[in-house]
Amino acid sequence: MYREAQNAWLPYEPSPANPWTLAKVGHLYRRAGFGGSYPELRAGLALKPQELVDRLVHPPGDINAFEAETTSWSQSIRKGNNIQQASDWWLYRVLKTPFPLREKMTLFWHNHFATSFSKVLNIGYMLGQYELMHQHALGNFAEMLQGISKDPAMLVWLDTIQSKKGMPNENYARELMELFSLGIGNYTENDIREAARAFTGWEIRNGKYHFNKDQFDAGEKAVFGRKGPFSGEQIVQLCLEKEACALFIVKKLYLFLISESAELNPELLKPLVEQFRKDYNIGQLVETMLRSNHFFAAENYRAKVKSPVDFICGVVLGLQGSVGVSNLARSLESLGQNLFSPPSVKGWDGGPAWLNAQTLLYRQNLALQLCETRQKEDGTNHSLPLPSRLLKLAGVQTDPAAVDLFLEVFLQKEIPTQTRDKLLDFAAHSNPKSFPSYWSEERKSEHKAISLCHMILTLPEWQLD
Repeated sequence: MYREAQNAWLPYEPSPANPWTLAKVGHLYRRAGFGGSYPELRAGLALKPQELVDRLVHPPGDINAFEAETTSWSQSIRKGNNIQQASDWWLYRVLKTPFPLREKMTLFWHNHFATSFSKVLNIGYMLGQYELMHQHALGNFAEMLQGISKDPAMLVWLDTIQSKKGMPNENYARELMELFSLGIGNYTENDIREAARAFTGWEIRNGKYHFNKDQFDAGEKAVFGRKGPFSGEQIVQLCLEKEACALFIVKKLYLFLISESAELNPELLKPLVEQFRKDYNIGQLVETMLRSNHFFAAENYRAKVKSPVDFICGVVLGLQGSVGVSNLARSLESLGQNLFSPPSVKGWDGGPAWLNAQTLLYRQNLALQLCETRQKEDGTNHSLPLPSRLLKLAGVQTDPAAVDLFLEVFLQKEIPTQTRDKLLDFAAHSNPKSFPSYWSEERKSEHKAISLCHMILTLPEWQLD
């Protein structure tokens, strides 16, 4: 609908032909975070679209208290050097953060500057890299690129610490250009070889970046057609000055925030690239995308495959459940997205690669486990399965209302009529004889709620973001 660049990036305003709907609210909560609860979705619908974007981009409330709590936790993890504890910690942050957009963008940069504990083997370095990416997640890309170049985890991961005068290691120079800033086709092999000389003498001392002047190659280098005794910082700056850099990052963010299935149109992206190239302001770029006509265009709904983190968090947040993170963090590995351990310097492939026969089976089993999780009602000792608890919180008492609530929470009712009819038919005709005779009516009702919710979480539509 909004493929013309002059209208695509203007802020979306509802109209009779293009109204503000629950589907749009859900779309925004998924892309600017990890999904929304029933109260959040209904409250979002009561706001104007740009007001809701304001809340997600500039969340109200005390964020410092949450940061202090989790920072204290991360300090103890550093002492144990346990990657599983670090993965638990990050998943807790994703589920509990009062600023989901910043956490989502940190996950984006983790995949962009993909670095794995499997080689770094130092959880302090990995957490330090997380903190760097979290700090700049919505900040300045140029500052983040300079920072990541000196980040201890990255210095180990791409072997910069082995790069000495006369024996430059090319790994960081290559990935700086290919994966971090420019993309293939915007540099030469000679650019890489020359740039690698500029990163010689970059070491780690006392857990921090250290410049060893004695191991630095101070000779003249020729990079991108320019000559000089370039330092590593200057090589990073030369990459930032290339026209290809802004386009490369805008494309990647478009795939992450808007659609991974649309054909990238250079003319459509041109206004974003021109905006981003001025000052590399990531937050402003993200805001422009999230506020836009193009973001809310119907063709961009469900235009991505849910990542494992999005899948797990979407279920937990939708059920309004309080679930222990340790088992969930371990489940991420079975689903193909182990935090702090991307498979290679290219990160996770994402998209359709998230789904195969094995991961789909894991998703179905995990969804059932989450639906069967019991949680006490507030102020009582009586526990309910999460779907039954959700129905009780919403005051739902009939089967059709239960079907509609689950569909509203998880899919904003964006499913074919036939699918809803089948769910209603299941709710109305589930065979009482299939239940053990000793089950109470309450137990049967809980089982039905679990089954209905689980069926919805296994629908193809729920696998899409």
